[in-house]
Parts: sequence; C-alpha cells; structure tokens
Amino acid sequence: MDTNFYEQVYEIARLVPKGRVTSYGAIAKALGAAKASRMVGHAMAYAGQANPKVPAHRIVNSSGLLTGRFHFSPPTLMQELLEKEGIVIVNDKVKNFKQVFWDPLLEL
Repeated sequence: MDTNFYEQVYEIARLVPKGRVTSYGAIAKALGAAKASRMVGHAMAYAGQANPKVPAHRIVNSSGLLTGRFHFSPPTLMQELLEKEGIVIVNDKVKNFKQVFWDPLLEL
C-alpha cells in the first residue's frame, strides 16, 4: 500500500465542496497519474481509517455511479450522505452529474 499516494488522494478528496462530487479518474489526473483511477478507488476503500476524515461519499465513478457504496455501512449510507448535501441520486447514479462535478484540475 502506497501511503504517500493515498494521503495525496485524501488531500484532494477533502477539498471537494459539500454538494459536489468528483471522480476517481479526476483525482488521479490531478495527481499526475491519469491511469491510476483504480488505485484512487483502492485508496478510497481505506478512507474510513484516515485522519482527518475524508468525505469519501463525494467520490464516484466517471459516469456518476456510486460504485463505492459497498464500502459504506450500510451500503445506502453513501447515497444518504450525498442527498443530505442536496445531490439527487437516481438508480445509484448522480443526477445532473456534469452540473455538480468538481474537477480538481480546474478548481485548484
């Protein structure tokens, strides 16, 4: 496990504003590792152990699917947290994905 890479992933994930989402691939690109989106996903699986906390619920796949939901307990928690922030979820997918997408390359 590359803890330095994981910490870099968590640093970016912590910057995603409430009511917005980003993708594994966008974080990978922001870190200069465009082909490492799976590794970002792997890092997010351990985000619950990170300190300070990581808003892992705001990280989705490139089409807005809540692919990380199975790492939450219960699996519906990811959707509940996003909905509390005003994000609409339909069939495990972020509605209006392009409008709520936060691109670290553009925002940082």
